[in-house]
Amino acid sequence: MNPLHSILANLWSTLMVVVFFGGSIFVHELGHFVAARRRGLRVERFSIGFGPAIWSHRGRDGVEYRLAWIPFGGYVLLPQLADLAPIEGKSDVAAADLPAVGYASKMIVFAGGAAFNLLFAFCLACVISVIGQPASNMFETTRIGYVQPVLRLQDGSSVPSPASVAGLKAGDTVQAVDGHAVTDWNILKELLATSAGRDARGRPRATFTILRDGRAMDVTVLPVLEREDQYRQVGIAPACPAVVYQVEPGSPAAKAGILAGDEIIRADGSPVLSFAAIDACQSKGRRTPIALVIRRAGIETAVAIPAAIAGNPDADLGIYYSPGLHMVYPSPFAQISEQVTMTFRTLWSLLNPHSDIGLSKMAGPIGIVHIFNIAVENGLREVFGFTILVNVNLAIFNLLPIPVLDGGQILFATIGRLRRRALPANFVAATQSLFMVLLFSMIIYVSYFNVRHWVSDARAERAALPPAKP
Repeated sequence: MNPLHSILANLWSTLMVVVFFGGSIFVHELGHFVAARRRGLRVERFSIGFGPAIWSHRGRDGVEYRLAWIPFGGYVLLPQLADLAPIEGKSDVAAADLPAVGYASKMIVFAGGAAFNLLFAFCLACVISVIGQPASNMFETTRIGYVQPVLRLQDGSSVPSPASVAGLKAGDTVQAVDGHAVTDWNILKELLATSAGRDARGRPRATFTILRDGRAMDVTVLPVLEREDQYRQVGIAPACPAVVYQVEPGSPAAKAGILAGDEIIRADGSPVLSFAAIDACQSKGRRTPIALVIRRAGIETAVAIPAAIAGNPDADLGIYYSPGLHMVYPSPFAQISEQVTMTFRTLWSLLNPHSDIGLSKMAGPIGIVHIFNIAVENGLREVFGFTILVNVNLAIFNLLPIPVLDGGQILFATIGRLRRRALPANFVAATQSLFMVLLFSMIIYVSYFNVRHWVSDARAERAALPPAKP
């Protein structure tokens, strides 16, 4: 990539992050702002970010509009609702000098941010339902295409794969994981990652309900925690026709006569249900050719990769596969429902002590920016899809009954309503300050791991680049 192209790509990525991530925060605060104005509350400040102002402007409506230095959210300063002076700054007017606010108005204003996030997500989902989004045929299946015999761990050692030990086979169709229905491969991976099953020895455990030869059965699998993220791995790949997309000129595949458009249907006499089955034929120390059967224009032809190539596990056959893409047009309600389900499933796993999901696997502001950068590389449709997820997460997270968040304010107001008098101001202020420290500590903790992941991804990307030519 030339320097100019790199600069333009970084500028475009930064613009997308500002527009869609910053826009999501803006939309949330706009919801509070609009609801407060409609209910007749006094609004003193509309801020994106916390801390000292980078830029501020006092509008004709008397509201200070501010862009602040700490980009971990934003706020609307509403002195009639909550005293958050340590976080938002002091109000120019004492709350006691302003009219009291009814319970209904409080609920509407506190919920306004989440409502606008969901509205924004729904609007983007409507766009995707019209323009469509590409879907891979490989991930729309629940059929296993390949079972790895061994898993290579991060430390370089190898262990028998949990799937092979449990007896899973290529051709099995996964119907459920731990009793939860599986509709596609992405749902399968999500259910496995958030699974909280444990065996008697405390090892990760998942129950796969599979269909084999027309008969349903349950198979207990003991996943391993692998890679830096420590996600549950079992060693399976989805079934997908091994259609050759491109053959590198001069490569072993090209010399063997393989052409773009060929479908590899058998390798060493075994049916090929996944690309991974072909790669698995390259075993260290092999002395015999890799025998392939391809289908070309409806005719099956036998070809062979020479033994010299087959004996080198690091050799590149020069084959690029295409899982096949097609456009889908999911309804806005289906898109929102899927993200809501994923968010609650992740939250439950985060709270479940038997789960392997911890705070280190969450994405804070830095992690979200990193994912936005990846999404930008894949086009605006990916950006729209991830923005929908971000807004659904913002809506649900902010409605959790945690002090400092909107849900905490709703909780305080509801308790005051039930006890017929507001909670003591000192208690509310102390609780808010404590949870603000905890919240920022959590963000810093999560950001540390997000930076590590970003650096790790950058190193892996550089390692994948071909060596520079002299």
